[in-house]
Amino acid sequence: MSTQRLAELEEVIGEVAASYGAGRLIDSLSTAQLPNKRQVIDALNHLKAVMYLGYYATGELHEQKLRHAVSAHLYPAYEILVEQIRRAVSYEGFRSSSVPRDADWPAAATVEFLRKVPRIRGLLAKDVLAAFHGDPAANGVEEVIFSYPSIEAITVHRIAHELQLQGVPMLPRIMSEHAHSISGIDIHPGARVGESFFVDHGTGVVIGETTIIGDHVKIYQGVTLGALSLERDPEMGRGTKRHPTIEDHVTIYAGATILGGETVIGAHSVIGGNVWLVESVPPHSRITSETHGVRGHVTTSA
Repeated sequence: MSTQRLAELEEVIGEVAASYGAGRLIDSLSTAQLPNKRQVIDALNHLKAVMYLGYYATGELHEQKLRHAVSAHLYPAYEILVEQIRRAVSYEGFRSSSVPRDADWPAAATVEFLRKVPRIRGLLAKDVLAAFHGDPAANGVEEVIFSYPSIEAITVHRIAHELQLQGVPMLPRIMSEHAHSISGIDIHPGARVGESFFVDHGTGVVIGETTIIGDHVKIYQGVTLGALSLERDPEMGRGTKRHPTIEDHVTIYAGATILGGETVIGAHSVIGGNVWLVESVPPHSRITSETHGVRGHVTTSA
């Protein structure tokens, strides 16, 4: 680099550094130690490896090696999560002036979360089977685990959701948006998703924070389970039901939009492609779009 270019670069660096004195919300220099996104994703990758250890291992896994392989991922996951949760809690306390949690809370919350890993693995086993049985193009369970965006999205969601339930700030959303970026499926970590969930193809799917999804639900690409557009209301408490409820054994085809916290899709219903729904339908309904796909036509079966 020439002397002139070096001087110009130093001048630019000075100008950029000076821009941090403007008091913008994006500066955050001395307010708190924020979580490190790369570290959060590293922890997530360790956890994903534990969820599907046999698919990530490079050698045979007998009992002794199995414990060692699990340890090789859970120890670093623990260390990273404790530090990143500590940072997130520190920031949350600064931002909201809430009562600070006990200093040991990040470690206790991490251990409590890790205790849920066996249960999460049980749920994921059912999700994988739902994908395999729900897609005739699937050539095997291995292909589903390695390549299906639905499995990437639901794996991260089940991890992030447990952290959300623990009251961990910020980290669940970092994880869910990372999954969104690589799978095209946007599931808020607050959404409650039942067993044997499958998103076929997946691109453009949006599932909002207070959505409730039952067991054995299958949805296709471009589906939105969203909220009606409202101005942000300070009086509306966090977690207020704004997104729909989808009961058991429902299928929702591509491009359907279902909105509103009071909207319930009854069990064993089928929602056709490009349908727009802002009202509930009873169980065993068949919803088809009219000519312009603006409203749904409801038929029920006995």
